[in-house]
Amino acid sequence: MQLSVLENSIANGTVLVGDKQYLHDAKGNLVPLENVKPADKLQDETVRKVIGYARDLSAQVARFKQHTFDDLQSYEGLLAQEYGGKVGGAKGNKTFMTFDGLMKIIVQVQDYIDFGPQLQVAKGLIDECLLEWTAESRSEIRAIVTRAFNVDKSGQINRSEIFALLRHDIEDERWVRAMTAIRDAMRVVSSKTYVRCYERDAHDDDWRAVTIDLAKA
Repeated sequence: MQLSVLENSIANGTVLVGDKQYLHDAKGNLVPLENVKPADKLQDETVRKVIGYARDLSAQVARFKQHTFDDLQSYEGLLAQEYGGKVGGAKGNKTFMTFDGLMKIIVQVQDYIDFGPQLQVAKGLIDECLLEWTAESRSEIRAIVTRAFNVDKSGQINRSEIFALLRHDIEDERWVRAMTAIRDAMRVVSSKTYVRCYERDAHDDDWRAVTIDLAKA
């Protein structure tokens, strides 16, 4: 049922046409509220209620994240002003801790790495090595290579296995060139910064995360 009249939406999802209330169905049609089954009406109300809370919580998390970065950057600004330095580590990773050592904040920068066309050159050189090596030798390398260059369901190669290849000290000249090609193929296409909060009750306790991820709560 489509009505070409002025519709006034109400907060609970109903639409007021004149003095009568309607709900849109999944096809965009207007269905009189009294014609909606009680179970469907209750489900609609429940979902809207939860989504309302989720929107508010999402906004709070976004504000928390921005305030966290602002506060930490302000602190680093004071350090830089006083000492000419800042808290930091490799790739911008940083740890901030309370004086009693029972709370800490870790800021981590995670790079997303993709591979350029040099990776296929590396694969060709590795294949040459595997063809010459006997079937019995370096079996663990063969397994890693197979896993590394097999794409997953999304068509992506196994990055962790590619990195594992780089850890092997093999003197074959073609292998060395292949590893050089892999390193040259690496390129950072994006970076994402994560803030993680931890606390513990005593210095000999394990750290526990202050969870703000709904999926891990």
